[in-house]
Amino acid sequence: MTVLPHAELHLHLEGTLEPETIFTMAERNRIDLPYADVADLSSRYDFSDLQSFLNLYYANMATLRTAADFAEMTDSYLARAARGGVRHAEVFLDPQAHVTRGVALEEVMDGVTTALACSLERHGVSSGLIVAMLRDHSAESAMQTLDAVLTLGTPLLGIGLDSAEVGHPPSKFVDVFAKARAEGLHVVAHAGEEGPPSYVWEALDLLGAERIDHGIRCLEDDRLVHRLVAERVPLTVCPLSNVRLRVVADIADHPLPTMLAKGLNVTINSDDPAYFGGYLDDNVTAVRDAFGLDQATLTTLATNSVDASFAEPSRRTALLAEIASAT
Repeated sequence: MTVLPHAELHLHLEGTLEPETIFTMAERNRIDLPYADVADLSSRYDFSDLQSFLNLYYANMATLRTAADFAEMTDSYLARAARGGVRHAEVFLDPQAHVTRGVALEEVMDGVTTALACSLERHGVSSGLIVAMLRDHSAESAMQTLDAVLTLGTPLLGIGLDSAEVGHPPSKFVDVFAKARAEGLHVVAHAGEEGPPSYVWEALDLLGAERIDHGIRCLEDDRLVHRLVAERVPLTVCPLSNVRLRVVADIADHPLPTMLAKGLNVTINSDDPAYFGGYLDDNVTAVRDAFGLDQATLTTLATNSVDASFAEPSRRTALLAEIASAT
């Protein structure tokens, strides 16, 4: 299946580390892994919930040590994404997860931004970086991270909020997001995946979030759905992720058709594709096949992704024209 050109708006770079890459980096950096081989590691990708995934996710990050590692990870994602129809990518990075294990912030940021700077020329993918704050860490740590990244002068599109959702409401990070907005950064937040609809309200009203990452539990609150529709707030939905993390039992049970029928501004994304069974094109194929989505709906999803992006107006215009010419 050829997927229409898309913007990917919900992608964690650390979640693109394939098992083979994890072993390659571990050998290069002389790190002993607690897995016998690639097959052993892959067999552990059967998650019971978000936290069970995060435990493995953070453990595998230990293989990332140098700027070259971060550049390789980023470039590998961009190459694979481009083959799957991605023409613009706004990617998440978790600096706290690396700094707390002794990796210099400069190594992390230099590696990622070096690869992103070449992404349009090398892969035909325009890009932007969103630094995500770990919500299960303190607000003080998030503020220190924001300050440090700003001091480095790293090219930055915005900040986000990710990691373990339950028990860590957006309200915890009001001051951090206020500072980010004052610095002219875009702001987005994970909410309404495992956490309740009230977290979506907080992300909008307290953080000023311009997009909600996941957001599928908004359907439990009719008033919230009405607001999201009226304000055209983008929801960056990740179908295969929702299945792998047991948020929904099966792709056939995913609420995407209901969300579309209610007029929600939905986009399709891959979240952590190396862990969840597929990149953006795999996600699009999965929902197309599960729900028999017609060409008009697929075009709407592609168009939504570009409209919801923070790409420059001229880039959005070019991408929308590319979608139109492909339909």
